[in-house]
Amino acid sequence: MEINDLRSIVTVVSLFTFVGIVIWAWSKRNKADFDEAARLPFTED
Repeated sequence: MEINDLRSIVTVVSLFTFVGIVIWAWSKRNKADFDEAARLPFTED
């Protein structure tokens, strides 16, 4: 295996990881949790 093959594989894996994180962050299933976390700085103890 050449170094360019390894670089290509790492690039593709990184792209799929990034796309997976974006899909997870924008999924409607997590919206309530993220909205709650966004309001945390404004809550008083």
